Amino acid sequence: MLILKGSYLYLRPTAPPMEILLATFTTLFSVVNPFGAMPVFLTLTEEDTPAERANIGLKACLYMVGVLTVSFFAGQYVLNFFGINIHHLRIAGGILLMRSAFDLLTPGGNRAKVSEATLEESMHKNDISFTPLAMPMLSGPGSMAVCIGLFTGKLSVPDMGLIVLGFCLVALAAYIILMSSLRLTRFLGRPGMAALARIMGFLTLAIGVNFLATAIVALFPGLSR
Repeated sequence: MLILKGSYLYLRPTAPPMEILLATFTTLFSVVNPFGAMPVFLTLTEEDTPAERANIGLKACLYMVGVLTVSFFAGQYVLNFFGINIHHLRIAGGILLMRSAFDLLTPGGNRAKVSEATLEESMHKNDISFTPLAMPMLSGPGSMAVCIGLFTGKLSVPDMGLIVLGFCLVALAAYIILMSSLRLTRFLGRPGMAALARIMGFLTLAIGVNFLATAIVALFPGLSR
């Protein structure tokens, strides 16, 4: 079996499948950060009925699973095509995650992943489930980099299935949060949302630092001595 340690999957025969699921879920959930998508989701669906809002949220989460799964299986081949080392990707992904984390940790954080112009344009679209909700709100460059980094040649077919199941669990959690966004926003208020953004930012920062550290050690083994 394989378990997740930092940004790597390591072989450990005694590891139960639940560890793979939990490692995939906990690593990816803070990067996806569905709480950050709530304001945009509420803004773009304020004139929709509850049934329409549920349909949009469901499609967005399904698209997210598709994007993450394609990134997981095809990402390594894309990197090989362009001659990019996986450790280089992890360094770039770590920097990207750290930048996103600092945005969440600074006062007035939880900045939108889409610009005002994109948001204005999206308000006139018939279907917003793929863009901007699925991309880039839920499955942006950071989460795609994490998924690409999860793939290794040592993964067995059951391990891959468990990791994809972890993607589905993250999507399920995102769907529940989006459907509860109105109540959560009212319950937490602005201070609560700001505190939640900082918590998610801190977790994302830790993942980004881990990406950088493990990639640098892999590229320069002498540094770990």
